Amino acid sequence: MELPFNYFFNDRTNPSTLEAVTGGPLAAALEAYAQRLHDDGYATHSGFMQLRVLGFFNHWLDRGGLTADDVSLATIEQFLRNRRQSGKVRKGDAAAVRRLLTMLDPSPFPVSASPPSAIEVSLKQFQQYLRQERSLTEATVINYTPVARSFLVERFPEGAVDCRQITASDIAGFIQRQASLITSKRAPLVVTALRSFLRYLLHRGAIETDLSACVPTIATWSLSKVPKFLPGEQIQKILDSCDRETVPGKRDYALLLLLARLGLRAGEVVALLLDDIDWEAGLITVHGKGKRVAQMPLPSEVGAALANYLSTARPLCSSRRVFIRTKAPLTGFANSVAICSLVDKALERAGVESAYRGSHLFRHSLATQMLQHGASLPEIGDLLRHRRPDTTRIYAKVDLVSLRSIALPWPGGSR
Repeated sequence: MELPFNYFFNDRTNPSTLEAVTGGPLAAALEAYAQRLHDDGYATHSGFMQLRVLGFFNHWLDRGGLTADDVSLATIEQFLRNRRQSGKVRKGDAAAVRRLLTMLDPSPFPVSASPPSAIEVSLKQFQQYLRQERSLTEATVINYTPVARSFLVERFPEGAVDCRQITASDIAGFIQRQASLITSKRAPLVVTALRSFLRYLLHRGAIETDLSACVPTIATWSLSKVPKFLPGEQIQKILDSCDRETVPGKRDYALLLLLARLGLRAGEVVALLLDDIDWEAGLITVHGKGKRVAQMPLPSEVGAALANYLSTARPLCSSRRVFIRTKAPLTGFANSVAICSLVDKALERAGVESAYRGSHLFRHSLATQMLQHGASLPEIGDLLRHRRPDTTRIYAKVDLVSLRSIALPWPGGSR
């Protein structure tokens, strides 16, 4: 027997277990499943236990005269029910069998216990539109979807969706209620997401009038807040908290350095590929917001941390992502939320108190440090890859020395 099965099975494996996975209606699918387990870096015991229960499922299908085409949620639930009645279900068995179904039937809703609702179908189609027609990033899709879901649930509480019934007053009422529930920072996102959803409905022909023009703007004030940041010594304390003798520590140190020294966004760190690092030229390619691509100089400190991680700590896997999960499946991080969670853990580990959390804390801190060391706002904007100068102007608020020099005297007081 050749790979992938012999990676998880050995000479002491029960022959009946081998027969259960190498024969029967799912033989080809189980070989592909084993290969995926191997490629994703699952430990030998974990892979063996998954293949073992799938072998039982394969044998159960064969005894019942069923084929791979008969595998469905219903047959899976029946198999698991029989296993529970005999007391043979182990933790992870259900997940393994359902994961196999996604390989046999890669439909959009493979693991749902019931058919998707009309709202979920609409959202899936909206997401497909954002990805394929608009070519928007996955982060944008993730941010827009909850807004569209909230609007549909509020407008169609019974579940049946008829977009022709949407009126301008429905839209205005939704935005008015959202304005009292969300922060000023999220307000523009809600407005933009709802407009995008309504344009999608027009594109699909679900509505006849462009209702996106009916979405009112939630009043916000530009540059109304001071950016949250940490002083340089606290940033260094967070970096020093990484245990660079361990695999997770080497990965986290390199990752946090990209945030702290280059001001990368969380999504940009997630998307970073091995091919994006040009070691000879000392450059790193960053895939930013709106599909924009920029090359940035790779500081020696960051390059050394990346090289150390890649050569001594990054697990062997098929993924081309730079940063890989430490546990199977050995793939890149799913989204920017994982990076923000990693940052939060680093702050706790270092004992650094901050009212503001998340990866942008490093970005704001880098800009603030540059300003304090004499960098101009255009220079900061270039490093942070801001499209508009107005985006960078908020950092002028933390330059207290310069602001004091132009401040007017307080009436009745002294300067």
